[in-house]
Formats: sequence, structure tokens, C-alpha cells
Amino acid sequence: MVRRIDRDQQRFDKIIKGKVRQQLRKYINHGEMIGRKGRETVSIPVPNIEIPHFQHGEKGSGGVGQGEGEVGQPIGRGKSDGDGQGQAGNEKGQHIREVELTLDELADMLGEALELPRIEPKGDDALTSKKDRYTSIRPTGPDSLRHFKRTYKRALRRMIATNNYDPKDPMIVPTKDDERFRSWKTVTEPHTNAAVIYMMDVSGSMTDVQKEIVRTEAFWIDTWLKSQYDGIERRYIVHDAVAHEVDEDTFYRVRESGGTRISSAYRAADHIIQRDFPPSLWNIYCFQFSDGDNWGEDNSECIENLKQNLFPVCNLFCYGQVRSPYGSGDFIKELRKVEEEFDNLILSEIEDKEGIYGSIKTFLGTGK
Repeated sequence: MVRRIDRDQQRFDKIIKGKVRQQLRKYINHGEMIGRKGRETVSIPVPNIEIPHFQHGEKGSGGVGQGEGEVGQPIGRGKSDGDGQGQAGNEKGQHIREVELTLDELADMLGEALELPRIEPKGDDALTSKKDRYTSIRPTGPDSLRHFKRTYKRALRRMIATNNYDPKDPMIVPTKDDERFRSWKTVTEPHTNAAVIYMMDVSGSMTDVQKEIVRTEAFWIDTWLKSQYDGIERRYIVHDAVAHEVDEDTFYRVRESGGTRISSAYRAADHIIQRDFPPSLWNIYCFQFSDGDNWGEDNSECIENLKQNLFPVCNLFCYGQVRSPYGSGDFIKELRKVEEEFDNLILSEIEDKEGIYGSIKTFLGTGK
């Protein structure tokens, strides 16, 4: 039987998740939840939900719709809520509630909001894992695995068959022969894994604002891909004129300056794939972020490297060009020349933080 308090809790959780869904675009674009990320859950700031209630006037003050004023005239406080200046006030303010959601719940909300199709992986029978599953019953085993229902049924059947069962005094005493135990079987299950390689331009033309956009978008890409695959391996590459493989923390915090040779990042990505992720067994995703400023003579080498090494092995190669006040933004023009040749090449131009939402839909809306 479901208790009333449990029903109330379920109803409240449903209301809260509805509020998060309504404002999901704001959370995606501005990354409000990334700093509150735990191992399996994320804390989200949600404004307090006011329970509707009637407010009664003083006795004898008149009925509904009576009193001074014109139709449409606003009543109540004339000043808007928000920050103000001057002396300390005595009015109540708006309260924020921290609500925890699992990453799986966030992925479902993201897929629903952006209408993302389920990903169709490759190599789904190439990688396997072994798991123990309790699929049978046997007459011997440890007490911890005793199957009470099966044991009771056998004891009851035996006592009825031997005329020892008394309905007026229904005492069932199992014997050793009546006992049954759960038994496990080790099974091999196919599963699919994904390798995600992030590449970011950290040359002098990329500012902290552009890096924050990359960080926010990468969080949501990870959240969605984790919901689609059994396991995800991530690799991170930063580059200016030279590329380096780094860890996740360095990827988001590194500060560098210098020129830009994008081909160095492509060579590093190809090396990682050959070393760690055989293309026949892994679903490979590359996400590159840059302001599009590249050394002119390097463009032809970039395109050749992509055609020969990366496009043939990637489920998706996603290039996001972040607008910068310093970058030329020309590199995306080079990629557009070959866009029609490769259907796994996805291009996105991100003007500012408000463009993150649309960029994620562009990248992940293909279902590959």
C-alpha cells in the first residue's frame, strides 16, 4: 500500500522535474549545474515553488470584485523584485532550492528537449563482458541463496502427498530434501563502447569565454553519449602550433598563447585512435572547437589528414567554431568545401553562450 506521504513526494518530484524541463535551455546555455556535478548526480538551482492558497480579506470588507479601482489596474506591490540599493529592507526575498537529478534523468530531458534520436552504434557484437545471472534452481547451495518459495512449495506438496498436512494446524516443516537454492550462470553479453576525442584550440586568439563555451557543451555531449553506450573513454587534445594530449582538468584550465596549426591536433587524434581504439570495435566521436584562425599554409594539410585518417573511422566528426574577437574564422570555409562528400562531418558556428543549445542539437541530432 502506498502511503500518502509517498504519493505527495512523488507529486512534488514530478513538479520539480517539470520546472527543470521548462528552464532546461537556460541551464544548458549558462552551465549553472556543471559546478554542482557529483559522481552520479547533479544539483540544480530551482526557484521555490509557492503552493496556491486563498488569501482572505478582513471581515466586512466587501465581496469578490468589489472596491475601488478600474478593470485591468494592477494591485499589490508596485516595485519589481530584484537587487536594489539603499538601506536594508524588511521584505522577504526569493529563495532557491537545490534539487538533485541523476545524469540519466538529465540525458532523458536533453533527448526530449532537443528531440535527439537514439544512436545506432556499430560493432555491437565485437566487445563482450561476463556477468553472473541467477537463472536456475538447484538442490544444494549456501543458506544465503535459499529460495524460500520453492522450498515451501516442495515441503507443502510432500506433506499433502503423505497425508501429514492438517488444515486446522497448517505447520510446514521443510526437510533437507525440500530445500532449493538459486543458481547462477555466467553469461557473455555483447556491449558497445564509445571513444570521444575532444580537441580545443588554445592559441592566443581563444579567450576564457570561448573555453567556457567548450566546457559547457562538452558536459552535455558527455551526458548524452553516456546514456547511449555501456562505457565511454575520453581523450583530450589541446593545441596551438603544436598539439598535446592532456587530462580532463588540464583541458579546461590550460592557458597558452602562440600561433595555430590545426593539423597538429589531427595528427594527435589519429595517433590516439591507432593506439587505443581499433575502429572496427569502437564508436569514435571527434569534437573539435576552434575560433577558425589557422596558419594559411596549414589548411591543405588539415583537409588531407581528415580525408585520409579521421573521416573514414569516425561515427561523427563535429567541428564547432566559436566566435572570437581575435580569430579570422576562415577555417570553417575550408571544411564547407568538403562537407557534401562526408555525411559524418557536422559543422556548427557558435556565436556565444546562447548558441550552445542549437549547437548540441546540430551535433547529436543525426543519431549516428
